[in-house]
Amino acid sequence: MKNVEYFENKSVLVLGLAVSGYNAALLLNRLGAEVIVNDFKDLSDNEEAMDLTDKGIEVISGGHPMDILERPLDFIVKNPGIPYSNPLVKRAVSKNIKIITEIEQAYLISESPVIAITGTNGKTTTTMMVETLLNENRSAGKAYAVGNIGTPASLIAQKSKPIDDLVMEVSSFQLMGIDSFHPSIAVITNIYSAHLDYHKTRDEYVNAKIAITKNQTSSDYLIFNRDQDELTELVESTSEAQLVPFSRKRELENGVYVKNKMIMYKKEAIMPTDKVLIPGEHNLENALAAIAVAKLKKMENEDIQAAFSQFKGVKHRMQLVDKVEGRSFYNDSKATNSLATIHALEGFSDPVILITGGLDRDESFDDLIPLLKEHVKAVIAFGETKDQLAEVARKADIESVIVVDTVSEATVDAFRKSEKGDVILLSPACASWDQYANFEERGDDFIETVKTIQQSVKGG
Repeated sequence: MKNVEYFENKSVLVLGLAVSGYNAALLLNRLGAEVIVNDFKDLSDNEEAMDLTDKGIEVISGGHPMDILERPLDFIVKNPGIPYSNPLVKRAVSKNIKIITEIEQAYLISESPVIAITGTNGKTTTTMMVETLLNENRSAGKAYAVGNIGTPASLIAQKSKPIDDLVMEVSSFQLMGIDSFHPSIAVITNIYSAHLDYHKTRDEYVNAKIAITKNQTSSDYLIFNRDQDELTELVESTSEAQLVPFSRKRELENGVYVKNKMIMYKKEAIMPTDKVLIPGEHNLENALAAIAVAKLKKMENEDIQAAFSQFKGVKHRMQLVDKVEGRSFYNDSKATNSLATIHALEGFSDPVILITGGLDRDESFDDLIPLLKEHVKAVIAFGETKDQLAEVARKADIESVIVVDTVSEATVDAFRKSEKGDVILLSPACASWDQYANFEERGDDFIETVKTIQQSVKGG
């Protein structure tokens, strides 16, 4: 680790426990800081909180008492999910107490180069693609996917070495809390409007995203989506880094693009587009961004192709689960709204049997109708919204519409209804909370049912 002395004898408030807060507190304590942890929830029975207490770390829970800020704090490590409108955070800002997020802490101690990836959509898939690419036929060190993807960056930064790479997914929430954070390669997959409940204005959201490049210099690289005019203007006017664009729609002199169904870097052919196994134009864009990173890291084309031959997607995000008797099963449980399901359907040319449904939030699903007409041969609806989605399918003139209660039933019925060459797609267009704790649990139910079907077929 580097910059260890930066944290010695500092008084630090970790605001919000969760996974990142717990690991941030452990690291700060290890580095010799005096640590206080505060969480709005009651943590009296929380195992992580008890572990911190056993290590001599003060834990205050069940609210955000303002008198914490009367202590001589050097800075606050804030959970990204806590907005700046939080009264305690607002008071800290008014008192000029420095506020950072866990990725800043990880960057400060990391001996490894940082590749940071953000964007409204696609950042998780791109992060996993980059990790897979950089670990293909690697002779020394390892690439680690960390950050917003689930593994706290500071946990890996404690042990990673200069020969390793930290491939860090970073959200707008996290980027609002950076100071010296400086990736050698940054990626912005795209920018749309999102999280306005947190950011309040689109300008604040966009500014948070573009902050990924604010500390970059002319020796660094910024990879960006050239097909977005707004993003192109932003990076050209704000970034000091060397710009590396990617595009599905145009040829580029100094970037990654598609020409005649071939992915190109500058004028060099890298691989055919059909080597990207996960469907959808948005996933092709993710692949272009990941390949840009790979080429900047001097990867050979055959290693890039080998990596993509293994990459079947991020779990629950257009994940190719298995192929059973010529049917392809895709898990897109992360699709918790109709727009996400629209993007999923756009990725297929083969006939689709769509498994869809979930929590009823009084939303209309009529925007699915054009895609159902174009791509779907059968709809199997489940959960609280099963009747609404079945009615939408009938409006789209889908001849085969089945209503069931559970994902497992829907998956079995989909296989029975399918023919060789069909795609069986779980893309719910709804949240999972009517039957599951989260979308991951819902996706796991689908995966386990596919395994059962595969075993039944082999046994029969």
